[in-house]
Amino acid sequence: MSDPQLPVSEFKSKSGFRRIYMALGYSMAGFRSAWRGEHAFRQELFVVVIGTVAALLLPVSALEKLLLIAVFVLVLVVELLNSAIEAVVDRVSLERNPLSKNAKDFGSAAVLLTLLLAAATWLVILWPLIFSDR
Repeated sequence: MSDPQLPVSEFKSKSGFRRIYMALGYSMAGFRSAWRGEHAFRQELFVVVIGTVAALLLPVSALEKLLLIAVFVLVLVVELLNSAIEAVVDRVSLERNPLSKNAKDFGSAAVLLTLLLAAATWLVILWPLIFSDR
């Protein structure tokens, strides 16, 4: 239960099917905005599509296929969160500030770590396929 004295956003929806419908609409708007305004998101989505097709065609277990695809989806999730952080920082002020730089750099570092995790995951799963029976 919420505290009646705390302010509540007028955009906060209630519950039920309307909330689910509205949340889906907000999510789709977020995807459209990321596609239009975030070059890194478009690049990563391109890699995700190719990687997903490749993962589905590879002779690995279903769990490994899922893991190969999941790490790429995780990259997109972290990229969207990074973009959200950048948007909020820019909304507050476009003025250069060490705290704003930190926030943006932290988000960028999170994306890099996720990309490294994806690369390591693919390497570990593909290594036996590439170097077996040699």
